[in-house]
Amino acid sequence: MSELQSALDALAAEDLHGWSDGAALDRVAVLVALQNRVAAELTRTVRHAELTQAAECDGLKSIRSWLIGHARLSQTEASRVVRSGRVLEHFPALTAGFADGQITAAQVNVVAEKIGPREVAQAEEQGIDLGAFDQVWAQVATESPHDSLAAAVQAFENALDPDGPEPDPTEGRRFTMVKHADGTVTGRLELDAAGGEKVQAALESIVQADRPKGDERTRSQQDADAFVQLCDNQLAAGNLPVLRTVKPHVVVGIDLEDLVDPATGAGAGEMGFGATISAARARYLACDGSISRIVMGPDGVPLDLGRDHRVVTPGLRKAVERRDKSCVFAGCGAPSWWCDVHHLIHWLHGGETNLENSALLCERHHTKVHHGFRVERDPGGRWRTYRPDDTEILIGPLIR
Repeated sequence: MSELQSALDALAAEDLHGWSDGAALDRVAVLVALQNRVAAELTRTVRHAELTQAAECDGLKSIRSWLIGHARLSQTEASRVVRSGRVLEHFPALTAGFADGQITAAQVNVVAEKIGPREVAQAEEQGIDLGAFDQVWAQVATESPHDSLAAAVQAFENALDPDGPEPDPTEGRRFTMVKHADGTVTGRLELDAAGGEKVQAALESIVQADRPKGDERTRSQQDADAFVQLCDNQLAAGNLPVLRTVKPHVVVGIDLEDLVDPATGAGAGEMGFGATISAARARYLACDGSISRIVMGPDGVPLDLGRDHRVVTPGLRKAVERRDKSCVFAGCGAPSWWCDVHHLIHWLHGGETNLENSALLCERHHTKVHHGFRVERDPGGRWRTYRPDDTEILIGPLIR
């Protein structure tokens, strides 16, 4: 191990400046192979530690717990290493390719995620030759793109059950959301083929209906915006199940002083599920929402709870929708059911809640307007959009 560490120290000490492109790429290829070999040895050692219950030496129940607590691996990564060690015992060709550096840890995981003890036992019961699949998978992993291996593994699953799984799609569905300290959320989604098709169809309808000129978002950003829009549509429709006599909605708690202060006020508002947002973001959400007054005592106990007041009444919204029909931001045109009613002059700053002071804006452009952009309606009834530098966004004829 000391020799390996010395070799890595020598690599890290090399000056890469002045290397040719070809030499740099050759070095990358060698390092990838070495990384694979180290990952293979780690997997083999972790499996040995699991079988011998080595984690008990440090008072832990499993090697997975040890990897998380002592090696600081994430729960997902620790599970992957343990899972891979278990499955490789049944596939010597994959194991050899992994040890030689030709197969990556991610490729091994493609097999390990799908093939466990139950599948191995099923194959033995049905007389399916695991060795044949092992050889094919090792060849695909070393000669084809990463995604090709998933199709090869699917062939094994099909061989186990030629008629396909029983029609209960809910068993394999998983949707995990993780909230971080700053309130942002990441997630992992696993769906059956039919469920995935439904989600793709719903998101695609929103993505394809929202393709403004000059859109530079990546596809993943478009999908994320579509997912939020889908939830926004459902919340606005009012058809979701009632929770404790209250329809699900977005809640923000913020002190009146922070709400009316024009400063950004980072971390001034607290949302219903615990995230904190800036006062500027709270003002954006308050543009088309309900306001509740709560007077707090010095010990933090509510003394008085006022009635909810709807900033934009249903009647006013209908009038704004009838006039504007869609998002008024230049080049957008998102449908009215995607839009909030925006106060041109915020009601916090004396702007009236009436038709003349209102405009339909989709979520993205509502955010833009609260961050420097501006929309105005000229005397002729035409909406105009201005950048933060006060230049107007003009939509000219398409170049053909």
